[in-house]
Amino acid sequence: MMLIKIFSENPNHRKIRQVVDILEDGGIIIYPTDTVYAIGCDIRAVKSIERIARLKGMNPDNPDMSLIFHDMSQLSEYTLIRDNSLFKLLKRNLPGPFTFIVQANSQIPRMFKNRKKTVGIRIPDSNIILEIVKELGRPVITTSVHDPDEVIEYTTDPELIYEKYKGFADVVIDGGYGHNEASTVVDCTGSEFVVLRQGLGNLEL
Repeated sequence: MMLIKIFSENPNHRKIRQVVDILEDGGIIIYPTDTVYAIGCDIRAVKSIERIARLKGMNPDNPDMSLIFHDMSQLSEYTLIRDNSLFKLLKRNLPGPFTFIVQANSQIPRMFKNRKKTVGIRIPDSNIILEIVKELGRPVITTSVHDPDEVIEYTTDPELIYEKYKGFADVVIDGGYGHNEASTVVDCTGSEFVVLRQGLGNLEL
């Protein structure tokens, strides 16, 4: 288990590569985003996805986790964004502190295919995780790190996160203090865009 310091203004490529190697080996990472610190793994690491789901008290067969993408072009590989108004909404608000729920395509692993066939997507305004996803070449599973005894208070101090999760994750990335407010969640699967949870992001329609 490692604690790696990476600066968001200019992420060190060697350290980014070190994290990607861990992801490619099926490892679990904890990393900063533009909202709270998050826990995740490679989209292909099925056993790690199940471990994270159990940690968060989710159904391992159908975990409620989102995906982090590097940019809009990568979205098209995994999602169905046929609607021009949805494309414009995403372009206007991303990168940013939002989770958009959209239609998934058949590339999403079977464990994410609930009956609705939807997936939460994030492109955070955070260089560290964007560089990791870019280097990995595919999305990273993401779910927020929070204290189970106090669901509202997110853990913001990477050193305390390290102490708490060092028996679980393979690496904690110290990118400085995180926020304690989660992303704004927007459901884009119906005829209108609906804010399901107001978080850090203010949606520009």
